[in-house]
Amino acid sequence: MLNKSVLTLALSAALVATLGVTSGCAVTRKQETVGAYVDDAALTTRVKAKFAADPTVSAMSISVETLKGTVQLSGFAKSTDEKQMAEKLARETSGVVAVRNDIAVRP
Repeated sequence: MLNKSVLTLALSAALVATLGVTSGCAVTRKQETVGAYVDDAALTTRVKAKFAADPTVSAMSISVETLKGTVQLSGFAKSTDEKQMAEKLARETSGVVAVRNDIAVRP
């Protein structure tokens, strides 16, 4: 099992890589600005870091996507408690405007 600090470090490295790749991308009409995209990527990383630090939530089984501050959760949870905790952690993350919880609970 991976150490929580290793997961947090890996998520931070992923954010830095994402910022490096996206900072040079052009944004076309009707898409969000580069700054908004970076803000959404940072929110996604903060939510995933909270999942990695929580013993109830599997950060590897739940996907997090963010658009204009709205976080969408998807993937699979082992229980209703895990699904609810993932939503709670996402809602408590600073900067999150709304959460859409599309996590399916595996029987």
